This record gives sequence, C-alpha cells and structure tokens, in this order.
Amino acid sequence: MSSMGGFNIGGINASGQVPDLPGMRGLIDIDTPEEFHQKVDYVTGKTFQLVFSDEFNLDGRTFYPGDDPYWEAVDLHYWQTGNLEWYDPEALVTSNGSLVITLSKKRIHNLDYMGGMMSTWNKFCFTGGLVEASVILPGFHNVAGLWPAIWAMGNLGRAGYGASLDGMWPYSYDACDVGTAPNQTIGGLPIGATVDGDAGYDGVLSFLPGQRLSRCTCPGEAHPGPVHQNGDYVGRSAPEIDMFEAQVGGSAEGDGVGAVSQSGQWAVSEIPLLRPSVPQLTAPLPVQPFNYAYEWKYNGTGYLIIEDETVSKMNSYAGGVYQQASSVVTKCNQRAYEHSGGEFSVYGFQYKPGFGDAYMSWIANGQLAWTIKQPGMGPDPIVEISDRPVPQEPMYLIMNLGMSPNFGAIDFDHLIFPTKMTVDWIRVYQDPDLINIGCDPDDFPTRAYIEQFAEAYTNPLLTTWEDDYKQPKPRNRLVDGCT
Repeated sequence: MSSMGGFNIGGINASGQVPDLPGMRGLIDIDTPEEFHQKVDYVTGKTFQLVFSDEFNLDGRTFYPGDDPYWEAVDLHYWQTGNLEWYDPEALVTSNGSLVITLSKKRIHNLDYMGGMMSTWNKFCFTGGLVEASVILPGFHNVAGLWPAIWAMGNLGRAGYGASLDGMWPYSYDACDVGTAPNQTIGGLPIGATVDGDAGYDGVLSFLPGQRLSRCTCPGEAHPGPVHQNGDYVGRSAPEIDMFEAQVGGSAEGDGVGAVSQSGQWAVSEIPLLRPSVPQLTAPLPVQPFNYAYEWKYNGTGYLIIEDETVSKMNSYAGGVYQQASSVVTKCNQRAYEHSGGEFSVYGFQYKPGFGDAYMSWIANGQLAWTIKQPGMGPDPIVEISDRPVPQEPMYLIMNLGMSPNFGAIDFDHLIFPTKMTVDWIRVYQDPDLINIGCDPDDFPTRAYIEQFAEAYTNPLLTTWEDDYKQPKPRNRLVDGCT
C-alpha cells in the first residue's frame, strides 16, 4: 500500500492509504508510455519526474462516487457561476481511449442542459510542478458560448460546495494585516482602499468578505494549522490555477478566433464570489488582497513575460470590487476542436509555490505561453498589504464542461448539442528534488479540518459558512480582538 494521494471523506478509504493492488491502477497509469515518465520542464530546463497520470485508455470507465480511486464526478448545479446546466456523473465516461465530457440539451432538475464535472478532491493532490493535458475542445473554433475548463484548486475548498469556499477561495495570503479584513479596510482605513477603485461603487476597492482562515486567527479558534514559530497560524485558503478556460476572441488575433484564457486565481476570480448575494462575475486571474487601483507590478518590471505577443494578449480588464484580474488569452490550435478538425492539442501550467523566485507559467499549443513571477504580487504600501505567495496549498485537479452567460455571450443559434470535450490524457510532473504529493502534507494539513466540518464538504446545498452552515467565522485579532 502507498500512503500517497488521498484519505477518508471523498478519499480512497478510511485508512488514509491509496491502493496499489493487482488489477487496480496506481498514481501512474500503466498505460503511460515509458518515454513520458520524465519530461524537461518548460521554465528551467530541468528534467521533471512523472508523479501522476491517467491515459483514459480503458473504455467504459464511469466516475460516480466509489467508481474510481482518484476521480469523482459531482451531482449538483454550479450556481456560483450561474451555469445553465446540471452537472451529472452520467455526462462523463471513457470512450475510444479518451475521457469524454458531454454537454447535452436535456431537461434535468428544472434545468435544460446536462454537463459534467469531476475532480480528484481529497484523493490526489500535489504541490508545485507541471500539469499537462491533451485535449480536443468542444464545438467550433468560432462559435462562442461553451465553457470547457481544466483547473486546480486548494484542497481546503471543494468546487461546487459553497460553504467550504466561503472566505477561502481563492485567497493566497500569509500575513496578518488589513488584507485579511472584510473590504480590505478596518475602521475605514487605509484611505487607499476607499478611493480610485471601482468607479461603479464610489471608488471603493473591495467588497470581499475577508480571509476566513488567516494568519490573524485568534488562538483556540477552529483552524487547520500549522503555526509559525511566533505562534501565528499559517494563513490558509483555497487558491485556484486555471490550465485553461476556452473562449472565442480576446487573443492577440482578435474576435472570431478560438482562444484559451489561462490564469491563476490567488484571489477572487474568473468565477464569481461564492455567495448568492454577490453579483455573478467573470474575469480572469484575480489577486487577493487587491492592489491599489487594481494595478499590480507588471509594466517594465520583468514580472510578466508573454512569449509571443502575436498570439497572446493580456486581458485588458483590471478589476472591480469583487476581483482583481490578471490573465493572458492565447490563440489556440484552430483545428483542435470537436467540429473544426478534431485534433488534440496540449495545454498545461507549471509553477513553483511560495515567495521570491516562485512563479506560475502556462502552456498552450504545447508551447510556453506566459509567466508571472511572484514579486509582481509583492507588497503594496498604498493599501498596506503584504506579499501574496504563489499557491502553497495542496492542489487537486478538476475537469468540466458547462456554459454560463456570465462567462460570455452564448451563440445558441450555431451551437450543436450534444457537444463533447475529449481528454486523451492528463499528467503531473514534479522536480525530483521537490516531490510533494498528497492532500494532507505536514506543512499544509487538511484532513482533520475537513473531517471536523465534513458537512460543508459533502452538502452542496450549504452555500455559506455562517448563514447556511451556521458556523462562526474564526475571530481575527485585528478585526474582532482575541479577548
């Protein structure tokens, strides 16, 4: 038996072990060709080691709960982004040596469409490395409206389970300062967070709820730990890294061209804040807490690198009270679509967690597309916030196909249903000197906290931590005091 991978709720079994039994697949799919067990990484040129793979070669696999050791499909409405479909495990199956996720026009749970989403939540997680997938995107390269995505999220938040994400997603912050507070202010200060922000809200910078499990959490409050040497809790969260979200337009080649938006959600994101009372938004790579006037350090600093500006373009949207945006849109292979060529194309992301020399890079069309270096998200004295690290949480994989008017206009007149996203394989590589897999690492544990608050991770009807789940938000010593 191996102890790598998952545990208990949503995991492999109650022993905290991943099976390694005859006839059952391990972390590395036996169908992954030996030549792909190592790969030269895109950023440093070092040879990385394969730590997880799924080739989807066995036809007829399903992903209902209990069907698979690593993947599990959800059965819910992804209301957080205003999706038009119900996610049902029926929509995901392996066929012809690939995973096929189907979006159908089908009446289900009072919705008119059925799509699919599955993840490795609490089963397989990784921290740092390179993730790649070979994909045929759904539909046509020039018909807008579908929302296919492959992404990763920190294990302390479960996608689609709002209570688990409330105040968690997609922060990435480990400082005790005003950046952890609701609206990024305490007593109306700093002034920089109340002016030159969102023009639609009188210049206010942020309407975010505050980081629930912050470094400011008072001793004795519910917190997964661990603690710093000075006794402060480590700031914890559920950050997000998007391998891709496919769209039409937005790249350097303009409208009518198939493209992928690639971003890292260290704060509020391309998806809306997970509270029913908040407007549903879609904008790329948010950073949390926000910079003054949503201006992060990219102009002339070398912290943003776009490899080919003839195909890739930084998203022009800067931010608003629910998000600070930073992402790049890249033209993709126009023949790598279901109805426009049927070819596979490789997408991915590579990242080094933490501060200083940490970074995130994205791959499109099998080539490095763009990179953001962590110092670009350094301290901002005007709004009195600190460094925001490249996500350090154990991350799990998610794949889904749906649609939402919040992601963009939907061209119902030209879309064809059913439509399918096809994934030939997905592989995770890591630096052999920095192997870090598992959902409950000592430096960023998740197991005990998830078990303590299990209903937040298993009941999708609980949308908020306090109002629905009826749990108190841990006291923040700057906001609430600790006495």
